[in-house]
Amino acid sequence: MPLPDRPETDTESTAQAVFTALADPTRRRILAELAAHGPATATDLADRLPPSRQAIAKHLGLLSDAGLVRAETGERRRIRFRLQTGPVAVAQSFLAAMARDWDGRLSALRDHLDDPRRDGT
Repeated sequence: MPLPDRPETDTESTAQAVFTALADPTRRRILAELAAHGPATATDLADRLPPSRQAIAKHLGLLSDAGLVRAETGERRRIRFRLQTGPVAVAQSFLAAMARDWDGRLSALRDHLDDPRRDGT
């Protein structure tokens, strides 16, 4: 649970959950399937992807825990899973901040290496 006086903890835990969820290729395939075709049940996804329905359901649970999908009750009380973009945006912000840090460091290194005074001439 995030500490109230440290909002970055929530961002970090969200990013960690997203990266952990995305580390698995089956979960990435599930997310790609939901992105391409919209909400689906575990059975729908199992019909379109290699893992069993039970394995898909387990992966959907982990994706739900990471906030990447949301379970919705559909017709005849079937649970459909819908893609959620908020946690992905948090992870993207995390990566963008890291890229800015690296860009600055790499630019400073390039400037240092390109400095004509460094040649001793």
